[in-house]
Amino acid sequence: MSFNDDARIDSSKVKRRGRTAGVAGGGIGVVAIAVYLIAQFTGVNLSGVLSGGDGSGSGAGPQQIESSSLDSCTTGADANNNIDCRMAGAADSLDTYWSTEAPKLGVRYNTPKFFLFTDSTTTGCGAASSSTGPFYCPPDQALYVDTAFFDQLRQDFGATAGPLAQMYVVGHEWGHHIQQESGSFATADRTQTGPGSDTIRLELQADCYAGAWVGAASTTTDSTGTAFLAPVTRAEVADALDAAAAVGDDRIQAASGSGVDSDSWTHGSSAQRQKWFEVGRGRGAASCDTFEVSAGAL
Repeated sequence: MSFNDDARIDSSKVKRRGRTAGVAGGGIGVVAIAVYLIAQFTGVNLSGVLSGGDGSGSGAGPQQIESSSLDSCTTGADANNNIDCRMAGAADSLDTYWSTEAPKLGVRYNTPKFFLFTDSTTTGCGAASSSTGPFYCPPDQALYVDTAFFDQLRQDFGATAGPLAQMYVVGHEWGHHIQQESGSFATADRTQTGPGSDTIRLELQADCYAGAWVGAASTTTDSTGTAFLAPVTRAEVADALDAAAAVGDDRIQAASGSGVDSDSWTHGSSAQRQKWFEVGRGRGAASCDTFEVSAGAL
């Protein structure tokens, strides 16, 4: 999905972090939440990767963190040519979309923070490395992305991982922020796995929210009234669907050689992830209530 070259981008919504020192201290509960959230794209147990974290955000917190702005990212042309600028453009478009869409869902919306990092970073959910993949940290109300993950999507998961696939990942994480704002995280039972579990319903809803943004992206405009993005093409949709399929529980299990066990699923099958992305893209965010459908309809 290409940005219109003359679209204006507010890059202040994304920061790039430098090296960090110190690790957030705190309780195990939020570590479990963060591990669950981060695993959505890697499909593996990451409990050994994260440490620390304070569910209230009141712990020691990250220390000596330096963040730099993306001041050079100002236009759609920049977003088309540079991955950091693409993240900034996606953030501006997503924020603009959800500022008007979330209230329609009865959600009081606040803009999340968004940090790019390289190799490792510390967060309110603990310390994370690039191996964890993109994630949303509820205590920080922030997205964290090491853009090297998109290379991992190609190399380890066999996805094409083009521009729309990359922005789908960001849209999915932004969807988790909407769930945090709506209270879905507080009410969902994230202890169970398998078909029909709240764990899978949360993930499929985030896929649907990502699709809803894609469906509206070419009509979401910048401060001058210029659409951020050009209309999506079939090839670009296929690229996003390819990424969704690559991180389906069944695909990951089959690739590991351990056999497919639906009772252990936490994110949904490849077909389910593709389906709900397309539900959102075709019908909008109001169609994304995955908690109101039967397990067989997921």
